[in-house]
Amino acid sequence: MHSAFSSDVARPDRAAVADLVRLYLVTDQQALRGRNLTDVVMAAVQGGATCVQLREKTSNTRDFVALACALNDLLTPLGVPLVINDRIDVALACGAQGVHLGQSDMPVGLARQLLPAQVFIGLSVETLDDVHRAASLPVDYLGVSPVFPTPTKSDTAPPWGLAGLSAVRAVTQLPLVAIGGIHLSNAAEVLAAGANGLAVVSALCSADDPAAAARAFRALF
Repeated sequence: MHSAFSSDVARPDRAAVADLVRLYLVTDQQALRGRNLTDVVMAAVQGGATCVQLREKTSNTRDFVALACALNDLLTPLGVPLVINDRIDVALACGAQGVHLGQSDMPVGLARQLLPAQVFIGLSVETLDDVHRAASLPVDYLGVSPVFPTPTKSDTAPPWGLAGLSAVRAVTQLPLVAIGGIHLSNAAEVLAAGANGLAVVSALCSADDPAAAARAFRALF
């Protein structure tokens, strides 16, 4: 059994979550340039990635669970949380520390009931209405998506831009993770606009040296 859940552990507070999501690697098997996912994840974590979201839109459930368990076994001894995108069942099966939900995924309130207390929940927000609604939900951070146009997701809402990100920061105290088109040349501006964390996909998954790329991002904080 991979799960390390215990019933007496509390949900992490906002400051702890903000720290965990600072440099947030989102996996994309298509962006690995033929390399092994666990190798790229390990290199990025050694370089300073603080959180890893496993995003598997095309895997069947059995393969998704196997990969999630393998990654969780790799990351847990390093103190780096594994976050599962969309799938509460996979998160429960592998004992992940976090879950990330989109606006069309399982409702946050229901996910909170199903998950152990210490598992943190992120929610993607695409409009200011989403942000206002999130104020009454048991979420631990918001994914502001997308900040810039991105080729890694084709079904995204119009980009927020830096002004949009600042507008979100003005109306919520929750930790904000910026995602979408983020790379080294715009990351500092994104942090200045109010993001607590940077979610990066291809800037780490496709990097020649994922460890060096992660170090360069960490140097911005």
